[in-house]
Amino acid sequence: MAAPVQTMATTPQALEPAAVVVTSVFQPGKLAVEVISVDHDARPTPPIPILITAPKDAGTYPVAILLHGFFLQNRYYEQLLKHVASFGFIMVAPQFHTSLISNSDADDIAAAAKVTDWLPEGLPSVLPTGVEADLSKLALAGHSRGGHTAFSLALGYANTSLKFSALIGLDPVAGTGRNSQLPPAILTYEPSSFDIAVPVLVIGTGLGDERENALFPPCAPEDVNHTEFYRECRAPCYHLVTKDYGHLDMLDDDAPKLVTCLCKEGNSCKDVMRRTVAGIMVAFFKAVMGEEDGDLKAILEHPGLAPTTLDPVEYRLA
Repeated sequence: MAAPVQTMATTPQALEPAAVVVTSVFQPGKLAVEVISVDHDARPTPPIPILITAPKDAGTYPVAILLHGFFLQNRYYEQLLKHVASFGFIMVAPQFHTSLISNSDADDIAAAAKVTDWLPEGLPSVLPTGVEADLSKLALAGHSRGGHTAFSLALGYANTSLKFSALIGLDPVAGTGRNSQLPPAILTYEPSSFDIAVPVLVIGTGLGDERENALFPPCAPEDVNHTEFYRECRAPCYHLVTKDYGHLDMLDDDAPKLVTCLCKEGNSCKDVMRRTVAGIMVAFFKAVMGEEDGDLKAILEHPGLAPTTLDPVEYRLA
């Protein structure tokens, strides 16, 4: 396993090793989870259909929005969403309109902003009895092109009534190449150039920039993938890469092969990839929204705790 890389000097007190080298985040949490589909029948009606996973136990929980990737469905992420929700988070996964034509991300950015503004009135009407959303703790995450959408929203390309507490990019992709970014072109190729004031986690895949075959380009090409997104983040930010897995390996096993075959896949069990990604997300959410940073510290200091190889593991805290 590769040792974590600290790419900016910090004081010795900035990140102390976890007192106990153990974490349970890579297995499902203790809370039972309910899956809720919200569409035009709900009142208030959401701007687009939404899939919600929420704990069934009464309580008040932080909220995270997950934006799906290009030409994908929110239901392909159900296992990932349920894993995170089982640790006490309400997961909100909008369904964007799908089209093979991708000229701009403007419509999805606007739709994501509208979903965010729907939450204060919309969530109370659909959550299980006794379950309440703490919207003062609201995270934003996105996979693939959805990562570009999430970063664009965090950068202010659409206005929202709520403020975000954290941002996650799951193998984010900003286009097909450095000179062919998806509008808005948010990558500047300058270190720490993103004007984002909240903690950021970028999870990459080791095989995302490889071709599945000669007919299709890589799904997460160099210069517009997780490496550049992390490079342009400001501290505090974290970058962990699942070395042996591909761009779509975090999706559910029943995601259509017609979709998943377009990207380079890992040879190992996809459940391992899902548990790794979900576990890192849980550790990050607990650290930035729950003030419980033990799991994140443990993973950063001891990447071998993860079910699969994390390489590199790096972070900047100041």
